[in-house]
Amino acid sequence: MPQVRYTTEQIIHKLREIEVVIAQGISIKQACRQCSIADKTYYKWRKEYGGLRMDQAKRFKEIEKENARLKKLLAEAELDKAILKEAASGNF
Repeated sequence: MPQVRYTTEQIIHKLREIEVVIAQGISIKQACRQCSIADKTYYKWRKEYGGLRMDQAKRFKEIEKENARLKKLLAEAELDKAILKEAASGNF
């Protein structure tokens, strides 16, 4: 069975749906089963997206992408710096 990738909006919608079902007195395990996700997935999603609204979640993902891009640029710059330092010392 292929793994389903949910968008941020879908995740938040499922979390809200599960919260409504839990408020009706159904256990978390049964609520997750109704929404077709594992309870472990529910806890992971709740930890990451628990109190976020849709607009906040979108901004959160944009910031994560930007952070990853900046980390990559920094790693490349440090590598270039190390190469230049080694070339300048003549140990090649």
